[in-house]
Amino acid sequence: MACILTSINWTILTGTSVFLLVLSLSSFREKEIRAGLLSLIFFVLNIIFWIWFLTTLDTFQTLNILVVSLLGLFGIVSLIKFFPGKSDRRDTSKAEQYDERDNMFARNNLQHHPELLETYYSIYPENRSTDQQIHQKPEFGEKEQVYHDFYTTPCYEAAFEYLERSIPLSNGKVAEQKTSIDPVQFGKTIIDMSKFYGACDVAFCRLLPHHFYSHKGRHAANWGDKTDQTHKTAIAIVVPMRVEMIKKGPTSSVLQESAQKYVEAAKISNILAGYIRNFGYKARAHNDANYDVLCVPLAVESGLGELGRMGIFMHRVHGPCVRLTIVTTDLELPDSQCPKPIFMEEFCKICKKCADNCPAGSITHGDEPCSRNLRHWSIQQEKCFSYWKTIGSDCGLCICVCPYTKPDTLIHKIVRFYISRNFVNQKIALFMDDLLYGRHRKVARTNPKKIF
Repeated sequence: MACILTSINWTILTGTSVFLLVLSLSSFREKEIRAGLLSLIFFVLNIIFWIWFLTTLDTFQTLNILVVSLLGLFGIVSLIKFFPGKSDRRDTSKAEQYDERDNMFARNNLQHHPELLETYYSIYPENRSTDQQIHQKPEFGEKEQVYHDFYTTPCYEAAFEYLERSIPLSNGKVAEQKTSIDPVQFGKTIIDMSKFYGACDVAFCRLLPHHFYSHKGRHAANWGDKTDQTHKTAIAIVVPMRVEMIKKGPTSSVLQESAQKYVEAAKISNILAGYIRNFGYKARAHNDANYDVLCVPLAVESGLGELGRMGIFMHRVHGPCVRLTIVTTDLELPDSQCPKPIFMEEFCKICKKCADNCPAGSITHGDEPCSRNLRHWSIQQEKCFSYWKTIGSDCGLCICVCPYTKPDTLIHKIVRFYISRNFVNQKIALFMDDLLYGRHRKVARTNPKKIF
């Protein structure tokens, strides 16, 4: 019996020590000093504890058996998939379309178009007072903003100017002759090609009415026009952002990273749309400030991830640290057979870290709200956007503190799997995330020395 216990103790000692050491080294590599130091301390304490058990095995054999048994039981329970309070699948059958004119970017732009401004407030008079206060704040790129930087601010401005100029590429001429294709093989090629140009994940989804904006609102030229809702299939494309840049939130580094990834997303989707049109099928890319569809519900319903408390898409690997782009087409492609959800939404119910850290107080601590005849996480966009204009950045603090915003390393793969099993694991993982990385993050007063 003592020999068996000794072997079990050595196995546990080796396994736990390796895990803690790898966690510590990974944390230091990710520049998470607190997590690295604490993991190193746990590593040392773990060795001391099990060595003590091994040297006192004859004296405390009963206690040792109890501890080992409890650890074994804990390990088995950790593998069981169990979410008793899981929410029902969202019913989108009665969902109302969202009007892009009600988007904060569109509403902010109204100050430059007095005739459209009055038309909008005749439809939504309740927004006039709030919007007037937001209009008085400095615009992006102005030196009055907290994180304005003389040398780097013009970079993201140039990126968004490039995106504006690239809009005509999103929807071009279709080849006169339609080529017969195998939808399955064509779909595989689309996925491979998108990843070749920089996407990390791609999936297809059948377009439904609630996926479309009801009216356009971002540009004065087509403000108030109804969107084109004739396409049948959406191709959802995910582009990962660099964790080390987002971790500098809410400084200008976040806006620089966001702009760069919007450029990458536009490149991928514009090329893909042109590729499909070469086969004689209509295709349109939907990029920053140039959307007919809502990216987040399409990415969620295509199976690429879930909707987070912060109201944005949570990718199954990269969490909220991504940007989305969509290509729609009249070509019918088979719906993607993506893996089942990994229960991030269940974690969002108990985590609330984004809500605790939101400088604008725009993220709810309560249950998932309903709007447009649909239950879905959403934020108070007026508060969020007003804060953006004050600081001159996308903020991104909610993404920064999210426990899922971690590099895709072995240690974080293990943790993601652990969280996906049951609600007990999620509570333990949240406690450890708070312990290792901290519950609250200080808001930087200035940009880091190195923005890029």
